[in-house]
Amino acid sequence: NILIKDKDVFHKEKDELFIAGLSSSIYQQIDDTAARVRGNNYYMQILGNPLYSAYFTVSNKSRLTVLEILQTGQENGGKGLKYSLNEEAIDLLERLRVSKKIRNEINILKSDRNYTREEIEDLLLDHFPLINEITKTRILEAAAIAAYHNEEDYPVIKILLCDDAPQFKLLTEYLSLCWVHDGRHYKKLSPIVPFNIKKLEEFIERYWEYYRRLLEYKANPSEDSAEELSKEFDILFSTITGYKDLDERIEKTKAKKDNLLLVLKYPELPLHNNASELDARVQARKRDVSLHTMTAEGTKANDTFLSIAQTCKKLGIRFYDFIYDRITGSFKIPSLAQLILVKTEE
Repeated sequence: NILIKDKDVFHKEKDELFIAGLSSSIYQQIDDTAARVRGNNYYMQILGNPLYSAYFTVSNKSRLTVLEILQTGQENGGKGLKYSLNEEAIDLLERLRVSKKIRNEINILKSDRNYTREEIEDLLLDHFPLINEITKTRILEAAAIAAYHNEEDYPVIKILLCDDAPQFKLLTEYLSLCWVHDGRHYKKLSPIVPFNIKKLEEFIERYWEYYRRLLEYKANPSEDSAEELSKEFDILFSTITGYKDLDERIEKTKAKKDNLLLVLKYPELPLHNNASELDARVQARKRDVSLHTMTAEGTKANDTFLSIAQTCKKLGIRFYDFIYDRITGSFKIPSLAQLILVKTEE
C-alpha cells in the first residue's frame, strides 16, 4: 500500500511529462512488450524520444488502443477517443479495405463533427445494422484516426518510429521503420546450399554498408546526397541473387522504401528503434522480479514509476533524488515536464 496508495502527485507528474514529451519533437518512438496483471496476459506500450519514456499497461494492442494512448494517455475501451466521418476518414476506409458499397453509404454521413464512442456506435447501428465486427472496427479506426489528426487540445504526433507491426500503421502523418528490425529478417534466413549461403552473406554485407552511408548522411545531410542515396536504395533492393527466399525478402524491403528512407527528408530521425527496445527491457527486468501486478492501482503505479525513472535517467537526474524531493515536499527539482521543455529549447 505504501508503494501504490496516495500517489496522485506522481501520476500527475507522469501525465505532464508525457504531454511535454509529445510536444518536444516531431517524432516519437514506440514499442510494446508483455505484461501480466493478476495472472492474465496484458501488454505494455512504451512511447518515448531522447528526452522521456512513458509506459502504459493495456489489455490489448489494437490500433484503437494505441491511438487512445497517443490521444489521452490511457486505455478506456475507445471511450476516450473522438470520432469523425470527415473526408480523411472516407479516404482511410479505402486504405483499410472497406468495401466500396459501405464507403459509398458512409459518404452520405460525411461531416466534420466529432462523435463520442457511444454516438458513433448508435449511428452505425442505425445505418448499418448488419455489418460484421471487422468492418465496424475498420470504420471506427478510420473515424478515430481522422479525428486525431484534427486534434487541437492534445499534441498530435507527426512521425512515429516503430517496427512494422500493423497496429502502428496510418496513425500518424508519417511512419518511419527501423532498419535494425528489417535487417533481422535477413538473419532469419537459413540457407544450406553453399551458393545460397554465399549470396546471403554478400547481400547482408551490402545491406549494412548502405546503412553506414545513411549514418554518414545524417551527420552531413544535403539534397544531392539524399537523391544519390535514394537511387542507391533502388539499385540495392532490385538485386536478384537466384536464392528465392532472399530475393523475396529483398522485394519486401524495397516495398518499404518510403518508410525506411524518411530520414532523407528528416535527418534528425534515428535509423533504428533500439531506444524503445531498451525501454522495453526495463519492463522485462521488472517483470522478472515482480512477475505481475495485482490491482488497477498497482498497475497504474508501476506505469507511473517506470515512466518517471526512465525519464529521470534520460534527463540526467538521479531517480532517488527526485523521489526524495517529492516525498519530503521540497520540490527543489523542477517538474520533469519543465525540464523536458528546457531541453527542447536548448
